Amino acid sequence: MAENSNPHPNNDQPKMPKFNVTWIYTIIIIALAILFFTGGGNALGGDSSASQTATYTQFKKYVAKGYAKSVVVIKPDNKLKMFVKPEHIRDVFQKTAQQVGPKPYVSVDYGSIDELGQYLDAMQQQGKIVDVSYDNNKDNFLTNIFFNFGPIILMVFLWVLLMRRWGGGGGGGVFNMGKSKAKMYEKADDMCVTFKDVAGQAGAKQEVEEIVEFLKQPEKYTELGGKIPKGVLLVGPPGTGKTLLAKAVAGEAGVPFFSMSGSDFVEMFVGVGASRVRDLFRQAKEKAPCIIFIDEIDAVGRARAKNPSMGGNDERENTLNALLIEMDGFGTNSGVIILAATNRADMLDKALLRAGRFDRQINVDLPDLPERKEIFQVHLRPVKTDDTVDIDFLAKQTPGFSGADIANVCNEAALIAARRNEKAVGRQDFLDAVDRIIGGLEKKTKIMTLEEKRTIALHEAGHATVSWFCEHANPLVKVSIVPRGRALGAAWYLPEERPISTKEQMLDEMCSLLGGRAAEELCTGHISTGAMNDLERATKSAFGMVAYVGMSDALPNICFYNNQEYQFQRPYSETTAKIIDDEVLKMINEQYARAKDILKENADGHRQLAEMLIKREVIYAEDVEKIFGKRPWQSRTEEIINDNEPKLEDMPEAVKAAQAEHEKAQAEKAAAEKAEAEKAAAEKDEAEKTATEQAEAISESESGNSGNSNKEK
Repeated sequence: MAENSNPHPNNDQPKMPKFNVTWIYTIIIIALAILFFTGGGNALGGDSSASQTATYTQFKKYVAKGYAKSVVVIKPDNKLKMFVKPEHIRDVFQKTAQQVGPKPYVSVDYGSIDELGQYLDAMQQQGKIVDVSYDNNKDNFLTNIFFNFGPIILMVFLWVLLMRRWGGGGGGGVFNMGKSKAKMYEKADDMCVTFKDVAGQAGAKQEVEEIVEFLKQPEKYTELGGKIPKGVLLVGPPGTGKTLLAKAVAGEAGVPFFSMSGSDFVEMFVGVGASRVRDLFRQAKEKAPCIIFIDEIDAVGRARAKNPSMGGNDERENTLNALLIEMDGFGTNSGVIILAATNRADMLDKALLRAGRFDRQINVDLPDLPERKEIFQVHLRPVKTDDTVDIDFLAKQTPGFSGADIANVCNEAALIAARRNEKAVGRQDFLDAVDRIIGGLEKKTKIMTLEEKRTIALHEAGHATVSWFCEHANPLVKVSIVPRGRALGAAWYLPEERPISTKEQMLDEMCSLLGGRAAEELCTGHISTGAMNDLERATKSAFGMVAYVGMSDALPNICFYNNQEYQFQRPYSETTAKIIDDEVLKMINEQYARAKDILKENADGHRQLAEMLIKREVIYAEDVEKIFGKRPWQSRTEEIINDNEPKLEDMPEAVKAAQAEHEKAQAEKAAAEKAEAEKAAAEKDEAEKTATEQAEAISESESGNSGNSNKEK
């Protein structure tokens, strides 16, 4: 006998029957019906009294015995209602007061209203009847039905409405809660997205293009014995285009496409999620070949708890189990491919990521410089721009931006241009849009004193000065003292997108961060809270250098990085913690002293920069270059661009010949223009010479005439 591999057998527990939501609906209807037919329905309708029919003679006997409490005469129907006193209910109805209700009555038909009136007056004088009233309104049959059955109908309607809301708002309500809520696109035209609309992500597109090729020509792979991956997981930060890439796959493949969110499987009723998973895959198998896309799969595919009693979720885990079974239950080459997207791949269950389910993981990372250029080209298609817009410049200005961020930049620039009543979107509009997204909205109405403005100017000028003389610091773009968001001023840099960073590079960046605090202390003699964000970033950077990447002399080649969630204990001792703190403090103090030295050596330039900031509020890298001179170091971005530019010596002979001919033509054109300019200058000189000679001749002639006139006198 094979050994049971389950470490926690649970065979002794009784199996619970499957629960169907339809039973709730049925039980409610039965209960309401019983309530109505047993007298409770009358209570809901407002008529809770029991009644019985009697003859006019019996009525007189009841009155004579003193059973009547009050009498209501209904003239249109020639009927009366005699309401019985509580103490005589058993004598009339042979039931208890609880059984007949609060107002039991006897219904009687009468003949003459005059005789009845005389009789009732006489009995009332004798004290046999307490109250007599007359009702001239005839009982309406429809009204009675409404009051009797209306509350029941209303309750049933409300319950059905509630069930439809719980079931997702349509598609059959409570009876179809287990149906899949996936949206299906039959044709590629319905999606209207192709690979042309996905800029950048060349590696990711290449991998998903194989899926499209398999769906179009499956025999190309099956003849060679190949198997297309059953599942493809798109992993990457938010806004990088994972969902867009999945839509492009559907648009290119031209096959049915089922789109569903991971949260659509989750419901308040047990078993609904698993039922929707089964229904989704049933529909997909009927439409094969097709694609199933599950967005944000971490909502349903989160790792199952090792201890169910500690944070376990039976409904979510049942849904995940159903998904695992359906993904592994396909026949080979069935034509159903699953795409999923998430930005939290570390939280997914390991069983979901194994081979045979999600065979392939595609990383969709943040775009680099060339990819950002392509993304800008896509999003600038509907935008009306002028000649000042440079896509290369915009790509350099947006490091670390995702595709969604770039789309937001283009939209924000168009809004800014429209706000300024411009005919086209210009370069400055895009720069303002980037500043708006990064730093926040300008607060030009913020009131500051002259001393506060001077302190902020010295602070930002300190950042600019120190970064200008640090080789590995990010290149400066502009400096502003206009309040923006929570910042009172800012120095804008062009971050270097380095795949690796050296110790020297990180120290230069730390020194640049501390330049503002150092400038305040040197120039004003005091420090302010304006450097809090700079200190926070510098401290985090220093701690990372010491504790994570081993860049300190006291703790070299050691990493204390721990990726465990909810870690309540540090991975190092108290002695090591003290060493880390000392090394961090030493590193920051060294860079702070270095920043002071740079500012002292360039005090005059720093002062000019601060005065220019106070006067203009915004200055650019060109203004800093006029004061300090050109930086002797080339930025990494410029180096990459220069290296990627095509060189003439690497071109074919035809290109070289064309270039030589072009240069010759340009030289001949320049020579001709020079000759024409010399000829025009010579002609101008000749004309001026001729004009001068003529003027001299006229002057001599006038002087001769005046001499002759004097002789005549």
